Amino acid sequence: MATHKSAIKRHRQSLRRRARNRHIKVGTGTLVKRFKASVDAGDRDAATTNLAAATRAIRKAATKGIIPKTRASRQVSRLAKALNGLS
Repeated sequence: MATHKSAIKRHRQSLRRRARNRHIKVGTGTLVKRFKASVDAGDRDAATTNLAAATRAIRKAATKGIIPKTRASRQVSRLAKALNGLS
C-alpha cells in the first residue's frame, strides 16, 4: 500500500476510475449481447432498436477514452454489417 499522501490519493482515484470504466464496459457488452440475440432470433425491428442503443454506448465509451476510437469504429461496423446481413 502507498504511504505518501499523493500516492494514496492516486490510488483512490484509480479505484474510482476503474469502477466507472468497468460499469460502462459491462453495460456496453450487455447491449451488444442483446443486439446479437435479436439478430440470431431474426427479429429485424428489435435488432434495429438494439443496434442504435449499442452504437450509442460504444461511441460514448470511445469518446470518454474507455475504449480506443478505432476499436469502437470496428465494433459498430461489424454490428451494422450483421444487421444488414439479416434478410
